[in-house]
Amino acid sequence: MNLEIDLFKKYIVDFNKLIKYGFKKENDYYIYSKIFFDNSFKAIIKVNSKGNISGMVIDLDANIEYTNFRLENIGSFANTVKELYKEILIDIRNNCYKEKLYVSDYANLICDYIVNTYSDKPEFLWDKFPSFSVFRNSNNNKWYALMANINGKYFNLEGDIEILNIKIDEDKLDDLLKIDGIYKAYHMNKKNWVSILLNGIVSLNLIKELVDRSYTLINEKNTWIIPANQKYYDVKNI
Repeated sequence: MNLEIDLFKKYIVDFNKLIKYGFKKENDYYIYSKIFFDNSFKAIIKVNSKGNISGMVIDLDANIEYTNFRLENIGSFANTVKELYKEILIDIRNNCYKEKLYVSDYANLICDYIVNTYSDKPEFLWDKFPSFSVFRNSNNNKWYALMANINGKYFNLEGDIEILNIKIDEDKLDDLLKIDGIYKAYHMNKKNWVSILLNGIVSLNLIKELVDRSYTLINEKNTWIIPANQKYYDVKNI
């Protein structure tokens, strides 16, 4: 398990706050250490220039790195070390980071585009699926986009992935599915919705065009109104 990644995957660092918190800048890293658990262990936290965080715990009595708390099945002692170390990480997160709505930069960029273009903010509707959000037209209450963090196994991919579901013209489905990163929709109508991977493989401009088209489709049943500065997406020219 990677405790640091799990705790910080939806947060972005403020480097100035790291310094104020007590981190020391050393080359390309910001480094912080703290002794805990009755002076028996020391946590060493590193944040690189890209904001990626890592950490280790040193057993001060043995003067070696202590990793037992990272195992899948751990005893009560290792679990105590884990919880105390986790408290240190969470305090750093609370004081030096701000929360992102989504894990990937792409997902946050698409969210910003939708909010700035249509003034429709994401709605997180399901307690059981806290990473799922929908965007709907405030005039007719219809959804035109759904963003979600799901298991990649649904598309024969590894790990967790972020996707954007958008509505499309049925006659464009086959062409769109030829593009790497676009799949038949996850848990939605597979005739007129697709899922787009938000990992950079599909161009940001194309995603924006598809979002605009989805927005139009839920407003105009048979007419395509092309937004200003937007072109019809032509798969052959991508």
